[in-house]
Amino acid sequence: MNNAGIIIIGNEILSGRTLDQNTNFIAKRCSKIGILLEEVIIIPDVEKKIIKSVKDFSKKYNNVFVTGGIGPTHDDITAKSVATAFKKKLILNKQAKNLLIDYYNRSRFELNKSRMKMAYLPSRSTLILNPVSGAPGFKVKNVWVMAGVPKIMQSMFLNSIEPKLKKGKITKTRSVKVNKPEGDIVDIINNINKEFVPVDIGSYPFFLPPKVGTNIVFRCKDDKLLDKSIKKFCSILKSNGIFFSVEKNI
Repeated sequence: MNNAGIIIIGNEILSGRTLDQNTNFIAKRCSKIGILLEEVIIIPDVEKKIIKSVKDFSKKYNNVFVTGGIGPTHDDITAKSVATAFKKKLILNKQAKNLLIDYYNRSRFELNKSRMKMAYLPSRSTLILNPVSGAPGFKVKNVWVMAGVPKIMQSMFLNSIEPKLKKGKITKTRSVKVNKPEGDIVDIINNINKEFVPVDIGSYPFFLPPKVGTNIVFRCKDDKLLDKSIKKFCSILKSNGIFFSVEKNI
C-alpha cells in the first residue's frame, strides 16, 4: 500500500494564531496522485515530541510529510530534532549554504548568522529546493521536511517532492445530495455500506434553513463498483420517494 502521514509542527498552529492550510493542500495532492493519507498530527516545537513523532511515522508510512520549524529563529528546531531521530549529525550543508548566498545576494536582506542556521541540515540528507525564499527543505529516509509557510511549502511540494513520489491508483469520489436529515436515511446508508464494503461511504449533514439534508460521499478505486453502489443507493432513495441529486465525479 502506498500511504502517508503528515506531521504539522508549530506552537502557532496549536494556539490558534495561525490557520493550518498545509494539511488540506497535502491531502488534496495525495488524493490526486493516488497516495492514501492515513494520519495527521499537529505537535508543538518541542524536541522530544518531534523526535518521537518522526520515528513513529517513519516506521508506519511510506512517506512522511513534515512542515514547520526550519526557519532562522530559536524555536526552529525541526532540522536538529530530525537529525537526532535518525542518529545523524547536524552539519553545514554546502549546497544549502550556496543556495542561501545566491538568494540573499539577489535580495535586499543580509545573510546573517541567524539566517545561515537554515543551511545546517542532517548529514547525508537530500535537499528540497525552495524557489520562493531560497532556504531549502530536506529529506532523510522517507521523511520530507518542508517550510511551514503555506506558499513556500506548496512550491516545495509541487516542484521538488511530487515528481519523485510513487503514484498509486487514484480513488474516485462522487457525492449524492439527499434532501433528508441523516437520521431519516441511516438504515439505507447502513445497508448500502454492508453490501459494498470496499466502498468508503461517508455521511455529512448540512443545515441551511429552510434546507436540511445530507451529502453522502462515495469513495473507491474501482469505478465499476463505485457506480454500482451509487446506482443501488439512488434506486432505494427513489423507491422511498426521497429527493436527491448526484454530483459529478471528483
